[in-house]
Amino acid sequence: MMAKKITVIPGDGIGQEITEETVRVLGKIDEIYKIGFQFEWKEAGGTAYDHTGSPLPEETIESCRKADAVLFGAVGGDQWDHLTPDLRPEKAILGLRKQLGLYVNLRPVRISDSMIDYSPLKPEIAKGTDIMIVRELVGGIYFGDRCESEIHNGAERAWDLENYSVPEVERIARFAFEAARKRKNHVTSVDKSNVLATSRLWRRTVIRVHDEEYPDVKLDHMYVDNCAQQFAIHPPFFDVVVTGNMFGDILSDEAAVLSGSVGMLPSASIGQETSLYEPIHGSAPDIAGKGIANPIAAILSAAMLLRYSLNEDKAADAIEKAVSDTLDEGYRTGDIYKEGMKKVNGIEMTEAILAHIK
Repeated sequence: MMAKKITVIPGDGIGQEITEETVRVLGKIDEIYKIGFQFEWKEAGGTAYDHTGSPLPEETIESCRKADAVLFGAVGGDQWDHLTPDLRPEKAILGLRKQLGLYVNLRPVRISDSMIDYSPLKPEIAKGTDIMIVRELVGGIYFGDRCESEIHNGAERAWDLENYSVPEVERIARFAFEAARKRKNHVTSVDKSNVLATSRLWRRTVIRVHDEEYPDVKLDHMYVDNCAQQFAIHPPFFDVVVTGNMFGDILSDEAAVLSGSVGMLPSASIGQETSLYEPIHGSAPDIAGKGIANPIAAILSAAMLLRYSLNEDKAADAIEKAVSDTLDEGYRTGDIYKEGMKKVNGIEMTEAILAHIK
């Protein structure tokens, strides 16, 4: 059996704690499913800067390039706020996206019955929400030409260029349709084609890919402003949502609120050669080292790693079911605790999840 190399990057703050707990869970999975993990721990973020002078050392990049997958914690903290932009901890994750060619970001948002009271939406609206947001990650306005400052007609102005090519749209559309085939077979493509030329190219390219390659998948289209409204008033409508970089950034943050806690949500950034998995929350330096950080988002990110990088669907299912069963039994870390529940710290939450892995 060939070992599966996983580069583990704890990063800063609670990233250290949640990755340790997640590796414990993967260890239990390895015992049961005999996958053969080989973990290599590397630095990135503020701690890497303190030790090497760089937030993303070259040896970390090389390890990630050779890995079957990357498990990432979180980066950042007040002690590094004085650094110039090219040395800030956040440069690590942006640099890895570029260096590894991570072209699609996956953000699942699911509201289970045991967590429905945590959603800001009424239970009858939130019930049944299970969305996979597929965001294009390396194109669009964030990566287009820009001007920070120029004088035009006597006034200072700045500009950013939105730019998409047909191959970029084809690639992300195919990923969304393939994802939908493993779910409820429904894709909603989000754009602003009534205004933007790039959105008109986006829409006709998505339609062509659908008609030629995925006619079995239901496809509809939605303007981004309407999609934002529908997330708030009828989220169970959605299955897979595919959209560009900026729209995906905004919509995925809105959707994250639906579950009631960012401490619960995983994400994946997928590339051609390797992929990176991380919780969507930050490094939370105010609670770092106290052992109270919620590890669930990181643990669910590991489930995504198993599913999308290693094709170990049964192992991924086992983690997701263990987390669901643990929550159903009332275990809660402080960020999601309510009166009458079983309050636990981060290690105790992991122990409860481990006990439920079959």
